Amino acid sequence: MLDDIERILFQEETILRRLDALAREVTEAYRGKELVVIAVLNGSLIFTADLMRRIPLPLQLDCLSVASYHGGVESSGFVTFDQVSLPNVKGKHVLIVDDILDTGRTLHAIGERLRAEAAPASIRICVLLRKEKQRVESLEADFVGFDIGDEFVVGYGLDYAERYRNLPFVGVLRKEVFSGRLGPD
Repeated sequence: MLDDIERILFQEETILRRLDALAREVTEAYRGKELVVIAVLNGSLIFTADLMRRIPLPLQLDCLSVASYHGGVESSGFVTFDQVSLPNVKGKHVLIVDDILDTGRTLHAIGERLRAEAAPASIRICVLLRKEKQRVESLEADFVGFDIGDEFVVGYGLDYAERYRNLPFVGVLRKEVFSGRLGPD
């Protein structure tokens, strides 16, 4: 697996230090409010768990399973919700936590569906990574761990073909791996 990484962008220690700062920002923004954290599965699982443990507020956790990459390295343009019902967030303040803000399609679709069907008091977005690029949907994150270039990254929850999530760092995947010249093994 390590041979498939072109370079490491953020080591685990750097990520955890940034999470300390992000948790302080989130804590200040939601102090005295009823907070529901919605983790976007599967990519945000590690990030959400590490972030939540640093937020000293009462909160509720829920998860949404959605997909837009469908096994590729670019968003397919179609966001699929893998569950029929949404979390009960009526009148509550929602923080959507995702691994990466890329095209904006996934987070936009989640926000629109929550607003239309679940009536939250507010919705904010927290991402570990924000790609510096033009977005398909007009959307920005309220809380951002790191800005990165438009590269395909894995590790710390992010995957390619459901692999590499368990790497303790965020790294750029070698193009040969996802262009078919090498396998993801």
